[in-house]
Amino acid sequence: MAKEPVRRRWPRRGGIPLALLLGSVLLVTACGGGAADRKEPGGKAGSGRAASQAAVTVSPEDGADGVATSGALNVTARKGKLRSVKVKDDKGNEVGGRISGDGARWRPGGHLGASTEYTVDAVAVDSRGRESAEHSRFTTLVPKNTFIGRYTPDGGRRVGVGMPVSIRFTRGITDPAAVENAVKVTAEPPVPVETHWFGNDRLDFRPETYWAPGTKVTLRLALDGVEGRPGVYGTQDKSVSFTVGRSQVSTVDAASKKMTVVRDGKRIKTIPISAGAPGTETYNGRMVISEKLPVTRMNGDTVGFGGQYDIKDVPHAMRLSTSGTFIHGNYWSGRAAFGTRNASHGCVGLFDQRGGGDASTPAAWFFDHSLIGDVVIVKNSHDETIQPDNGFSDWNLSWKQWKAGR
Repeated sequence: MAKEPVRRRWPRRGGIPLALLLGSVLLVTACGGGAADRKEPGGKAGSGRAASQAAVTVSPEDGADGVATSGALNVTARKGKLRSVKVKDDKGNEVGGRISGDGARWRPGGHLGASTEYTVDAVAVDSRGRESAEHSRFTTLVPKNTFIGRYTPDGGRRVGVGMPVSIRFTRGITDPAAVENAVKVTAEPPVPVETHWFGNDRLDFRPETYWAPGTKVTLRLALDGVEGRPGVYGTQDKSVSFTVGRSQVSTVDAASKKMTVVRDGKRIKTIPISAGAPGTETYNGRMVISEKLPVTRMNGDTVGFGGQYDIKDVPHAMRLSTSGTFIHGNYWSGRAAFGTRNASHGCVGLFDQRGGGDASTPAAWFFDHSLIGDVVIVKNSHDETIQPDNGFSDWNLSWKQWKAGR
């Protein structure tokens, strides 16, 4: 009788045949990958790296609107250090800033512009070099009240060696440090330039001595977003440059009634003058030509002399002070008055012809050979020294007084 075939039985584990169990293991291995190959959050496939522990925080929060232009923007890192921070405005201009020595924080180097959208991209790394990034956007406030600075001289001008950079603000400034940080004056060749405030609405810049001829001076106004007083913000962001021409310094001696003109260190002309009469003497001190007018009207009513004079066609007039001091042509006193007597109401008069059409007169010559920014010094007059904020009389302050600021 034939024997029946022997039937083998596979051992059971928990009721599942071992062959099926092995097949399941192979299936998992083939389809799912091993633990070493699984992608963890923050890591790379096959790297086995876990997510970075570093966390980046950007203030203000993403999407914020009406953000303050100063003090609101900062980037920090926890459980790691900042590697890079880039902040750009909506025109692609990058905002300068610095990461702290410990890598924990970044601050901008200055203020932000108003009414501007900014993007922030920051990257931090943890102790194992793993990166964590943050991207956000925010928009700065739209100011309701604004101010600008009206500056002198205009860009592109050629001026004399005594021309300061002077800025008059349309609103009184109560945070002068914020404004000073946003306004820079530089010179090429370089020379130290310092600021001085006259009141709370005028800021002037000058070197210790007159500018050297040929110097290029650049004014940088980065006032956009500067809070000059509570709730009042600057709007300007521009640069202008001017060039210093030859040196010309003219000295008026009220006692001798003569003016000596010195060009680049050499005397080129001596001109007879008529200064202020007794009781209406001319200011002493260093003044700067701030305006040149081929002809102008001079009315005593405008400077406190009532109806003492009203001359509608004063030729070759050059302003020396805000209060009304000019050096100008004079056709009404007669040639004999110049060099012999002081007869004006405080101005310095030079002989001229009516209409100013004669180019050979002393007044015409001086007008044609002067620049805005040229220095005119008056001495030996029986009057006080002009105040430094009267016109561009800045040079009557010592360097120590100038740097004192106010």
